[in-house]
Amino acid sequence: MPSHDFRAPRLFVDAPLAQDARVTLDRDQSNYLGNVLRLAAGAEVLAFNGRDGEWQAAIEGRKRPDSLVILQRVRLQDALPDLAYVFAPLKHARLDYTVQKAVEMGAAILQPVQTRFTQASRVNTERMRANVIEAAEQCGILSLAAVAEPAALDRYLSQRPSGRLLVFCDEAAEVEDPVRSLQQARQSGRGIDVLIGPEGGFADEERALLLRQPTILRLALGPRILRADTAGVAALALVQAVLGDWAGPRG
Repeated sequence: MPSHDFRAPRLFVDAPLAQDARVTLDRDQSNYLGNVLRLAAGAEVLAFNGRDGEWQAAIEGRKRPDSLVILQRVRLQDALPDLAYVFAPLKHARLDYTVQKAVEMGAAILQPVQTRFTQASRVNTERMRANVIEAAEQCGILSLAAVAEPAALDRYLSQRPSGRLLVFCDEAAEVEDPVRSLQQARQSGRGIDVLIGPEGGFADEERALLLRQPTILRLALGPRILRADTAGVAALALVQAVLGDWAGPRG
């Protein structure tokens, strides 16, 4: 299979993809291809659905793009690492940024959790899903991260599988070598949850509850306090580099 084409427009379509199939475009997709990208019938794009890999497709339509005809597959479907990004949601643009960056970093699940000091009381999960799709389209990602419904922190902790590693990023932890800590916590096949708290940090009772969890790694992200959206990128980069798929398949 050829490597990723960074120049061709990419479009997520919620339809099965196979050679010679035709996919009807919705109004927003038609507007994007015809009015934003100025593409007409016969122009080619890349289409993916999160299940069937990536396909070359040709635009059809007389006055404006109204469908795609699927030509050939150019990349096989891949799979995301078993990595969940668990976070206290932020407001508006910073939440958009957080979702987009978590997708780019390879998170398979986005789980908002409500804590005592969480800034955003309401979470628009449909907007989150739209940001997941946009980030995947722009970055050549084939598999879409799942967006979970918001949950209170204590309820989330009571329901998560105990065998998964919980990387608890805690601004109150002692600063130690995070790479060494993650290497010592390495386990195979059980999944990883990376937890980032709100701008105001965790309440004392929340921290105590977290520290009672099984299979937990309490991690400081350096000697400076990071904003929550910055902390998420830093934590996911560390976890992906040491325990995730950045280093390629592990023997």
